[in-house]
Amino acid sequence: MYNAIILEHLDNPRNAGAMPDATVRGSATNPVCGDLLHLYLKLANEQIIAASFEAQSCPPCIAAASLLTVMLIAQSITAAQQLKPNDLKQALGGLPRNKEHCAHLALDALRDALAQTA
Repeated sequence: MYNAIILEHLDNPRNAGAMPDATVRGSATNPVCGDLLHLYLKLANEQIIAASFEAQSCPPCIAAASLLTVMLIAQSITAAQQLKPNDLKQALGGLPRNKEHCAHLALDALRDALAQTA
């Protein structure tokens, strides 16, 4: 049902867990399905130096959050702000139509976290 990239991030999620020393934390929820995502970022010199997540969600949302943390590490805040849902969907090798909200959820959590840097 899911492609190899999604399955890999589901079986071996990267950067899973809370980050007690995070500089900022963002959250997003999908009220329709109940997915919940917390994203933690550690920032230094306008760069993301660490990222982690906690998720209570469906498998593609866990995979999206996992891959997003990998994509964010060593990115500038400016570059992270410019990420689009399609960027994450492509990096995941595509998402089933009924799971495309997972890319949006991950980026909503990112935007919530980055809003604290303004």
